[in-house]
Amino acid sequence: MAELRVGTAFDAHRLVRGRPLVLGGVEIAHSHGLEGHSDADIVCHALCDALLGAACMDDIGTLFPSEDERWRGARSLDLLAEAWSRVAAAGWSLVNVDAFVVLQAPKLAPYRPAMRACVAGALGCELERVSVRATGTDGLGFTGRGEGAACQAVALIRGT
Repeated sequence: MAELRVGTAFDAHRLVRGRPLVLGGVEIAHSHGLEGHSDADIVCHALCDALLGAACMDDIGTLFPSEDERWRGARSLDLLAEAWSRVAAAGWSLVNVDAFVVLQAPKLAPYRPAMRACVAGALGCELERVSVRATGTDGLGFTGRGEGAACQAVALIRGT
């Protein structure tokens, strides 16, 4: 039987005016976006770290350091595709990924199908292997106050 490995990750960024809100590779209409060196897509960032963690590889900050100007404004979907290509090259195949966004507003339900499709495209996998879900916190914490957003992700990979 092939070896199975699981990785988990968390990412959070501050919401600020003047930046686009990009989640799962999809630009979402909102007055604020996530602050960061790249496009600050917390879905892709958390998925990168979950996949890399499952394979016992470096983390996203090591592979794509924010001090490196090459990554300024980078599309996080491209970072996810690159992280996945490294994991796959090490002999792993994808079982599934699951990302759970915590954001008070806007509601993400209308965007979830497009987010899943973008992530599946970056990973080169079937849509059925990608889950993106979301919740608010009813005003609790930094996400509930609209100060930021967070994402928890898990990845399951199988040795080939």
